[in-house]
Amino acid sequence: MISLFISGIAAGILISIGGTIFLSCDIRYIGALLFSVALLCICYKGYSLFTGKIGFIPEKHDKEAFSVLLLGLLGNAAATVVCGFVIRAALPAVKEAAFTICSAKLEQSFGSALVRGIFCGILMYLAVSIYRDKKTIAGIVFCIPVFILCGFEHSIADMFYFAASGIVSLKAFGYIWLIIVGNAVGGMILPVITGAWKKQS
Repeated sequence: MISLFISGIAAGILISIGGTIFLSCDIRYIGALLFSVALLCICYKGYSLFTGKIGFIPEKHDKEAFSVLLLGLLGNAAATVVCGFVIRAALPAVKEAAFTICSAKLEQSFGSALVRGIFCGILMYLAVSIYRDKKTIAGIVFCIPVFILCGFEHSIADMFYFAASGIVSLKAFGYIWLIIVGNAVGGMILPVITGAWKKQS
């Protein structure tokens, strides 16, 4: 259990680095592309990232799979929150960028935020599954910038952004949980419908 939690912490640290890269870039396209470094390293090292694992629950949904998922999520959250506060103190420009982004996130409607979370989940599943199945980084390099530039919401990155912004409120907490649900739903959509199709055929 400790190793799973630590693996989640490692993934959270890398997502925090990716988030810092994105917030530090004046050109969004470059920041979005460089953010993919985080998931590349997570996949290469085999760290536990909630949004990278939730899509595989339909294939394997035993007690062990859920333990990996939940302990990884706890580690992701712990790392991104701590990193967010540290980066906020060390890099004022990142703090300001995070505050602007997070303020806009909280102005979204419930439905809009959920849809953005769902579509991010779809792209995260594709990025990781293509890496696993085809042994190529193409899915990561393309899917990550796409979800960022589309304005889709990634729950673990959002944890870092909110911590870095200094916005701590019940609304922000509820928002993060909404995106977690959206990412989970999105991550499982393709495996569920393709799995059902395979059974029928």
